[in-house]
Amino acid sequence: MSPMSSPDALPPLVVLAGATATGKTPLAIALAEGLASSGITAEIISADSRQVYRGMDIGTAKATAAERARIPHHCLDLVDPDQPFSVADFSACAAAALAGIAERGAIAILAGGTGFYLRAVARGLAVDELPWDAEVRAAVEASLVAEGLPALVAELRRIAPSRAATIDLRNPRRVVRAVEIARLRGDAPLPEPRGYGRPVLWLGLTVEPPVLRERIRARARGQFDAGLVEETRALAARYDPTLPSFSGIGYAESLAVIAGRLDIAEAIAEDARRNALFARRQATWFRREPDVGWLDATMQLPIGEALTATLNYIAK
Repeated sequence: MSPMSSPDALPPLVVLAGATATGKTPLAIALAEGLASSGITAEIISADSRQVYRGMDIGTAKATAAERARIPHHCLDLVDPDQPFSVADFSACAAAALAGIAERGAIAILAGGTGFYLRAVARGLAVDELPWDAEVRAAVEASLVAEGLPALVAELRRIAPSRAATIDLRNPRRVVRAVEIARLRGDAPLPEPRGYGRPVLWLGLTVEPPVLRERIRARARGQFDAGLVEETRALAARYDPTLPSFSGIGYAESLAVIAGRLDIAEAIAEDARRNALFARRQATWFRREPDVGWLDATMQLPIGEALTATLNYIAK
């Protein structure tokens, strides 16, 4: 069975959104496998700004090789940790993946916690219309290294306050890109979204806060037990550990362990603390998204609800 009416059309698109540790990756895989039992092929597009980096596997909770063998995944392992990567780069990767999925007569599951990536694809943000300049980007990144993130945040709030109010000011890469755009065009509003081109099913995962905090702590322990410090050590031997990619949760704490500033228990606690704050910011972002069907994943993956919603969406 194929949901596609034309191989040239955009594929049906299911978005799985939610904060970190709510179970987006396992639900995406379970949903694709559930659809396969109904004769419908699905492929997954990862929408995670950290999972684009090669070698950063444990700390980003990237789908494993075994999981990728079960269901095709796209937009993972795109660049090395020392290479720049923007939402425009992600949009280009997603567009290529969507074209291939359409040709194969499958549906696309866009799953991840990077809200801007989800919005860029599913809402059709005109990210290619945003200005960029290699020299300005280099200057902003030099400012980040020399003066630190707070100085860049202060600059952004001064020259583009409306933009500063819409992004994660704790994310160095988001701030660098926002300052680059602001230096080039000031605080002008972003281009209007173009839309996806066909209806999109948005599903979101929620988990009760106490349960989510425990999941976050358990995942942090599991990642350190799985060799996160060793993964970080190997990466730091090849790349400059002051790169923005190393500021990600888990990697910064692992660098502190390597430098002797934290022991493992302290690193796990700090990892969990930062992820809990991150989850709260993600939840705030996703609450602003319209037309999301929210699924409670507190006790178990809501695969039945997700599968029913997806089958109803395809049937329309």
